[in-house]
Amino acid sequence: MGNIGSISISVDHPISSCWYRTTEHANYLCKLPENLVALGTACERLREFRNDVKRKVDIAEREQMQRLDQVQGWLSRVENLETQVSQLIEDGTEEIEKKCLGGCCPRRCSTGYKLGKRVARKLKEVDTLMSQVPLDLVAESEATVGMNSRLGMVWSSLDEEQVGIIGLYGLGGVGKTTLLTQINNAFTKTTHDFDFVIWATVSKNVNLENIQDDIWKEIGFCHDKWKNKSRNEKATSIWRVLSEKRFVLLLDDVWERLD
Repeated sequence: MGNIGSISISVDHPISSCWYRTTEHANYLCKLPENLVALGTACERLREFRNDVKRKVDIAEREQMQRLDQVQGWLSRVENLETQVSQLIEDGTEEIEKKCLGGCCPRRCSTGYKLGKRVARKLKEVDTLMSQVPLDLVAESEATVGMNSRLGMVWSSLDEEQVGIIGLYGLGGVGKTTLLTQINNAFTKTTHDFDFVIWATVSKNVNLENIQDDIWKEIGFCHDKWKNKSRNEKATSIWRVLSEKRFVLLLDDVWERLD
């Protein structure tokens, strides 16, 4: 007798995939009216937030402030989305009016499916923009904008090998100490190649020993032996340590040349 063989072919996966796609298509078609209403409602809420943000921006700009780039970007994305949603709702409403049999069977199923899919995607885009509403800070002063620009210039100069001294100068109250503070804070928030970042306040009535003490606190520690040293001995100790290190010395409130 001849051998009898059998071949088993599983069709579960193709059937499941086909069923999933069919169900997905049906959902886009059947939920088109419901999703259109939801999209219109969500877009109206987004429009209300946009108006709130624009109102804040208008008030800030009347006070000579400058809107943030991220705020302008958000407003532009909302405006573009509103145009797309308006056209999509118009197309979707027209498609629903062409339904037959009073159920979920548009005369042009392919068109209805594509519209339903686009509506579902736009709903997600609206939700995303709603989660990104910039209500806390929409603008900043021109001084802050300029400060950030100067901070960037100073920071980039620190990477240049030929730069040894950077001077920040100007009349009182223009923001020299603020900028120096931002530079100091930037070192604490980013990685860098310097062994020490030292802050010392000079002031109009210069006291060199106080400056030496501020420097030594950052590179060593103040003890009785240090306190008993003369000014020249302190200078020698500081030089001995820093001559072998990469460091940044931030001197605030400088009124005249220091030796």
